Amino acid sequence: MDIIYNEKRRIFKLDTAHTSYCIGIVDEENFLGHIYYGRKLANDDLAYLMRTEEAPFVPSRNNRDRASFLDSFPMEYTGSGLGDYREGTLSVRTVGGHTGVSLNYVSHKIYEGKPALDGLPAAYGTEGECKTLEILCEDSFLKLQIILLYTVFNDNDAITRSVKVINKGKDAVYLTKVLSASIDMDNEGYEMITLHGSWARERAIQCSPVMKGKQGVSSNRGESGHQVHPFMAWKSRTATQESGDVYGMHFIYSGNFMAQIELTQFDSMRAMMGINPENFCWKLEKNESFQAPEVVCVYSADGIGGMTRTLHDLYRKHLIRGEYRDKKRPILINNWEATYFEFDTEKLLEIARQASKLGIEMLVMDDGWFGHRSDDNTSLGDWIVNEDKIKGGLKYLVDEVNKLGMKFGIWLEPEMISPDSELYRAHPDWAIAIPGRTGSLSRNQYVLDLTRKEVRDHIYDMISAVLRSANIEYVKWDMNRQLSDIGSYGLPEDRQGEIFHRQALAVYELQERLTKDFPHILLENCSGGGARFDPGMLYYSPQIWCSDDTDAVERLAIQEGTAMIYPLSAMGAHVSDCPNHTVGRVTPFETRGYVALAGTFGYELDVTKIPEEDRKMIPEQVAMYHKYNDLVREGDYYRIASYAENHFYDCYEVVSKDKAEALVTYVQVLNRPNYHSRRIRIPGLAPERTYVIANPGDWPEIKQIEYTGETLHYAGINIPPLWGDFRARLIHFVEKKGM
Repeated sequence: MDIIYNEKRRIFKLDTAHTSYCIGIVDEENFLGHIYYGRKLANDDLAYLMRTEEAPFVPSRNNRDRASFLDSFPMEYTGSGLGDYREGTLSVRTVGGHTGVSLNYVSHKIYEGKPALDGLPAAYGTEGECKTLEILCEDSFLKLQIILLYTVFNDNDAITRSVKVINKGKDAVYLTKVLSASIDMDNEGYEMITLHGSWARERAIQCSPVMKGKQGVSSNRGESGHQVHPFMAWKSRTATQESGDVYGMHFIYSGNFMAQIELTQFDSMRAMMGINPENFCWKLEKNESFQAPEVVCVYSADGIGGMTRTLHDLYRKHLIRGEYRDKKRPILINNWEATYFEFDTEKLLEIARQASKLGIEMLVMDDGWFGHRSDDNTSLGDWIVNEDKIKGGLKYLVDEVNKLGMKFGIWLEPEMISPDSELYRAHPDWAIAIPGRTGSLSRNQYVLDLTRKEVRDHIYDMISAVLRSANIEYVKWDMNRQLSDIGSYGLPEDRQGEIFHRQALAVYELQERLTKDFPHILLENCSGGGARFDPGMLYYSPQIWCSDDTDAVERLAIQEGTAMIYPLSAMGAHVSDCPNHTVGRVTPFETRGYVALAGTFGYELDVTKIPEEDRKMIPEQVAMYHKYNDLVREGDYYRIASYAENHFYDCYEVVSKDKAEALVTYVQVLNRPNYHSRRIRIPGLAPERTYVIANPGDWPEIKQIEYTGETLHYAGINIPPLWGDFRARLIHFVEKKGM
C-alpha cells in the first residue's frame, strides 16, 4: 500500500497489494487525467496513455480545437457545459442561470489514515491501516473548489473515492449534479454486470455487452431499491469466476443513485457513479461545502470471485462496525410468518417456550405491537405499546422471554406515518407532501419528513423510550414504501431539490444516534425485504434482511447476487414454513436449513405448529450453525455453480483464511435421469496440502475422501445424484494433519 507523487512526471500512483491506479496532470492549465487502473506496476512513466501528443493536442498547443480536446481527453473528474459532451460528473447553475464548470489541479496532500465524511457512512481506517490522497481542483471563474479524496488500504485491494465541493465565490451556486467517481478508459470488449429485481426477487445478476451510448442503472425512489442496485461492474468477455479482468464500483449510499457506462464515438468508456441528478438541486451558499457519498472501486485480475472477496474483506473490516462486527449472531425466531398481526403475549410466549427448548436464542416480535395496529392500515408513528395485545406490558413479556434463557428483539418502522394515527392527526404537515396535492399512498402510509429536526427528535424520543423500557437486544428497522410527492413544509422554495438527499442524511443521523445510545443492540436493517440492502445501511447494521422471499429455491438466486458483493455475515436468512408463504413451494426442512446457513441463520415460522419431524431437526440445525458459523462468517467465498444459469443445481464454497478447511454447499434443485455423477471443481484451498472429508457420513456415496488442494481445484470430485428435487448436502473438507 502506498501513494506516491512523481513531481517530475506530475503523476500520482496509488498502489494496493495487487493493483495500481495512476492520475496525471497535463498542460499549463493543469488538466487532471486518468492514466491507468489495473494490475500492479512498478513503473509510473505512463503519461503517454493520455495521448496528449496526438491530435487534437492540449490547448496550449492547439486552442482552436479546445472543445475537441475536452471531448476526448480521459478526465479524472469532469465538469460540464464547456466542450466535453460526454456525461459529466459535476454540473452547476449560477444565480445568473449559467451552467459551465471546469476543474483544474491546484494542489494535493498525502497523509496516513482516512477522514470521516460528514453525516455519511464511509469505509474507515486508522493510520497504518490506510493512506489518503486529497487533490484540490478549482474552477477559478466560479471560485468553486473541488476536493477529490482517494484512500488505499494495506490489507485490501479496494480504493475508495469521494468528492467535496466548496463555494469560495461571493454568490450562491446551485449544484445540479455531484457524482462521486468516474473512470475514463479504453473499451476492450467489456461486458457490464448489474443487479436487477423486484420485491421478493432482488439482486438477480444481469450481464450484457457494453454498447455505444449510455447504459446503466439508477433509482429515483428515495432508496437504493428492489429494482436495481447501486453497483456495476465491467469485465473482459472471457472473464470467469476465477480468471480475467473485472472492474467494480459500489456506492456507499442508501438514496437515489445513478451508475452508468458511456461508450463514446472514440470507443472509449466513461464509468461513473453518484447521487442521481434527477430532482437533485443543492443550494451552496458562500463558504458552504457539500460532501458527496463514497464509491468503492475494485480491480481484479482473478475474475469475478477476486472482486467478490475484495469487497467482502473491505466491508467486514472497514465498513461494518459495532459489537457484532466479528461476532456470531444469535439464532432468532421471528413471529411475522408465524402469526402476522394475530398475536398477543401468550401466543408469543408459547412460541418462545417451544423455541427455547430447541436451542433458538432470541424471540423477535414483528409488526403489530403498537398503537391500535391489527393490520397494515394504521398507527405508524404511534410508537406506544398496545397493552390490549401485549398484556402486562412490554417489560413483562421481555422478562418472561429472558427467564427462558432467550434474548428479545422488536420490529420498528420509524420513517413512516399512517393517516390513521394520532401523530398524523396532530401533525399532518410532518408527512412528505406537495402542498395542495392529494398524496399518493403506498401500503396505506406516507413517509415522514425527516429533513425537519423536530420530526427526527420526536420519533427518536418515542422509539428510544420503548427500547429503554425493557431488555431489548435486537431491532429490525423496516421501511415499507418508497418516496413520492416530494415536498417539505420545512424547506424554502429554492431548497426543495435537496429533500431526497436530506432524507437519506436524516436516516443516517437517526441510526447513528441509535447505535451510539444502544451499542449492545443488534440492528438489522430491512426495507420490504431487500430494497435497501446497500453499503450505506451496512455501516449502521452488521446484517440486512436479504428478501421477504424465504423460499429456499428462490433464495438461491437472491443470495447468489447478494453474495457477489456482500459478505455472508451480512445476509439475513431464515428457515421458513411450507408451503412457502410467497411462492407456495414445498421444500425439505433440511434443505431450507442448508440454504439459510449461507447467511445469519434464523427461523420465520410458528414452531408450535410445524410437523414433528421438522421440529426434531431444529436442534441439529442449531448445532450445524454453531459448528460452521465462524467459517461462514469469516471465510473466503467462492461461487462454483449457479442455478440461475444452469437451471438444475447450485454450488458455493467458503474457505477459511488459513486454508485449513472449506465448506461446500450443494443444492440439487431439479433431478433428472443421470448416467453418471456430476463433476464439480473446488477452488481456494492450498494446492500442496492434503484434505479429507470431515463429514463422510452425511454423504456416504462419495467414496474417495482424501484429496490434495490441487486435485480439488483442477480435477474436482464426483457428486452423486440425490433422489428427488430440492435436495441438498454439505461437504466439509479439513486439512489432514501430519502430512
